[in-house]
Amino acid sequence: MKWVTRRKARVDRIACPWLIRRFIDPEAEFLFVPEDQVMAPARREGAVPFDVPAVELGHHGDHCSFDAFIDTYRLEDPALGVLARIDALYAYCRAERA
Repeated sequence: MKWVTRRKARVDRIACPWLIRRFIDPEAEFLFVPEDQVMAPARREGAVPFDVPAVELGHHGDHCSFDAFIDTYRLEDPALGVLARIDALYAYCRAERA
């Protein structure tokens, strides 16, 4: 399966591909494109968009994309909860500095 997100890696865009390959899709192919162009290759390639606004596997309220993957795919490994908190803390600290 193909997955597509914005280029310019940040914590969530590094953590999510790791999570996908490790727990969801070991054969995953990733496309990293300009932020305003994510949905076009998603439609054209049949790729799943993530970590962009207005998609299921994106930020929702206080939850980062990493949380969306855990919830959507019902991943229950306790270590993932710890990683999700680290990811959320980073996102919060980054937002506070902006």
